[in-house]
Amino acid sequence: MQREYYNWHSEVLNKNVEIASYGHYGTNVLLFSANTPNHKEIEENGFLDSVTKNIRSGRYRIFSISNFMDECWYDFSKREFERSKRHFEFNQFIEEELVNKIYTECGGPVPIITAGAGYGGYMAANVFLRRPDIFIGTIALSATFNLEHYSKDYFDENCYFNSPLHYMPNLTDSYWISHLMTRRHIYLASGSGENEFPYNTTQMCEILTNKGLRVSSEIWGPEYGHNWLSWSEMFRHFLHHKI
Repeated sequence: MQREYYNWHSEVLNKNVEIASYGHYGTNVLLFSANTPNHKEIEENGFLDSVTKNIRSGRYRIFSISNFMDECWYDFSKREFERSKRHFEFNQFIEEELVNKIYTECGGPVPIITAGAGYGGYMAANVFLRRPDIFIGTIALSATFNLEHYSKDYFDENCYFNSPLHYMPNLTDSYWISHLMTRRHIYLASGSGENEFPYNTTQMCEILTNKGLRVSSEIWGPEYGHNWLSWSEMFRHFLHHKI
């Protein structure tokens, strides 16, 4: 399987950024790490093994990146407004720099689906819902869609526009709704086992469905907890059978 690692300087973030790429062709998946700010996390936790066959066959190509939690809402050395500002900058980085980097590596504009589990699942869903003109769908596993779970008692305007549970019910702009309604790859899933909160998934599915979006939501059984084994199986399921 073709693997490549990129390290380049982001003007928006004012730091070097690392990305791992797996595969050479197919549907492009932008995968945010789940538990750590590690762009190689899927290699080190067996996550990649579940989809290696289809990557080799050219069905999809995965670009793996940190979820940035160490510099954002999990960086308790920063004041709340600084964490919010950093989140804003990460959105800029993804939309203005990272997408163009993927286009360059793929030889031109290509469809991109966001994906992730846990915190990465939140990032994947939020990035997609904010910019459905750029991304064609999302796979969000075991995610919360309420930024208050991370920002706690702090909630400014930027927090609002990064909290799907808050901004999606109030979305009325026909331009953005029309983009979202054309997307056919919106997959939300959760286990119902240890440390899982499936209500987060069913609640978000209801909100999106009420907006007229076509959403596939699955709640897996109690044997599926908040862990890599569960996420690997879910990820393979959606990529293999849905994409």
